Amino acid sequence: MIRNQWYVVLNSKEIKKGKVLGTTRLGEKLVFWRDKNGVIGCIFDKCTHRGASLSKGRLLSNNKIQCPFHGFEYDVTGTVTKIPANGKNAQVPERYKVHSYPARDAHGLIWIWWGEPVKEYPPLPFFEDIDDKFFYATYKDHWPVHYSRAIENQLDVVHLPFVHYNTIGRGCRTLIDGPITKWENNELQVWAHMRKDDGSAPLKEDEFPEPKQPSLLHFRFGNIWQNRLAEKFRIFAAFTPVDEENTIIYLRLYQKFIRLPLLGRLLTRLFHRFNRKILHQDKRVVITQQPKKSSLRISENLISGDKPIIEYRKKRDELLKANNQ
Repeated sequence: MIRNQWYVVLNSKEIKKGKVLGTTRLGEKLVFWRDKNGVIGCIFDKCTHRGASLSKGRLLSNNKIQCPFHGFEYDVTGTVTKIPANGKNAQVPERYKVHSYPARDAHGLIWIWWGEPVKEYPPLPFFEDIDDKFFYATYKDHWPVHYSRAIENQLDVVHLPFVHYNTIGRGCRTLIDGPITKWENNELQVWAHMRKDDGSAPLKEDEFPEPKQPSLLHFRFGNIWQNRLAEKFRIFAAFTPVDEENTIIYLRLYQKFIRLPLLGRLLTRLFHRFNRKILHQDKRVVITQQPKKSSLRISENLISGDKPIIEYRKKRDELLKANNQ
């Protein structure tokens, strides 16, 4: 995983009021909670005293987490503010602290800054053209793969007529012109044209005119992707790393062509069932890939249609090196 990035780690609804949530994200055991003011806490799920799991504790009325073993109280910075055995007025030494991550609740998602503290954090890398006028439905799915493999699958335009032969890949359009790729503000944009094989060679990227329409696929580091099917219809995914071999995908359908609230929400959920079917078609194949983790230099013989994947791997390698990983 790449340090010093904002990552989507949870759906907002997974953190319940008055409850603590322990889970593994980015290879670390973390505990999350939401205080009375809506502030999200995210700290290591291990008490600095005797190593007990803080997620087995409880959220107090003062917005602190209380360790279930000896009652140590932690704030959102991971600092112990009270050691009951020492008395309520005793000063707590600075060494009583666990690591914390800045966390945000935005766009119905929980984000953490997985990296070093900075004075001013960059803005969350959400897609600006998905506004509050969209209705959306969310589906959560576990894939036993490294998150890089899940991301690459959604940048792969070559697989559609084979993996999705009876859904979005119908028509036997196996020939891929391009694809055209472009980086803009750390966002990978992809245009692709698929057609039936008529015996001609695929058009190369430099043989295309400058695209006039918005790109179809968008990816932003750390871990979000968008399929811009139409101005009022989008598919969104966050590929959340659990560890080196497991990923949680938060898949969303966004639509705003039906604006009546009740009907809009109902149809959004119904339409989303089709996206879940497509995701399961992808999953059946991607979980068989070896190795489970992608990288810039692995034993794969790529083709011209894999240009988006190549671009993603290059940028990912660049960011890893920039963070000395």
